[in-house]
Amino acid sequence: NQGRWDAAEELEVQVMETSKKKLGADHPSTLTSMANLAFTWKAQGRSAEAVVLIRQCVQQRQRVLKASHPDLKSSLAALENWEAE
Repeated sequence: NQGRWDAAEELEVQVMETSKKKLGADHPSTLTSMANLAFTWKAQGRSAEAVVLIRQCVQQRQRVLKASHPDLKSSLAALENWEAE
């Protein structure tokens, strides 16, 4: 249902922006909200935008998380899969 994806996107943008302001751009919670928005964009068919955002998320997660962290692994896997499409 596109209406639900639109509502989800609106909330995720708000959460991400608030998290950036309150916690900082590299905070794990901010990066989780960024990844969530990328997955929503992908589900909406906005693949190019999703790839750009998940790539940014991966780059930031690589700076702040260990290579073995599951959040980093998940983002990397998504990026690889989406770029291969």
